[in-house]
Amino acid sequence: MAEFGKIQKIIDEKKLGPTDSEYHTQRGLENGGKIRVLLIKGETEAHVEYICPYCGHYECTTKPFKRPFSVKCAGCDRLIRIQRLKYLADKQRKAAEGKEVGEPAEE
Repeated sequence: MAEFGKIQKIIDEKKLGPTDSEYHTQRGLENGGKIRVLLIKGETEAHVEYICPYCGHYECTTKPFKRPFSVKCAGCDRLIRIQRLKYLADKQRKAAEGKEVGEPAEE
């Protein structure tokens, strides 16, 4: 498997701090997948580095940034989505309560 650290090298080389990015996230995905996205202030192209959770393909690329953010795996053509953290937190909470996301809470 390729090294997962090219975005970190960009950050180090450009000496970027937290205030230098419009958007920056690093997430673990199911099946050992990972994704990291960096949008530097003043740029429209996001740096994307991922290990596909479906096929294990590794890629570091750029693509126009827009929300909700997703990237298509170059290995298997499946879509990898980055969901909002609030949605993921709600999903985990509902799972712990034994409910589906979107199901109304009991009064």
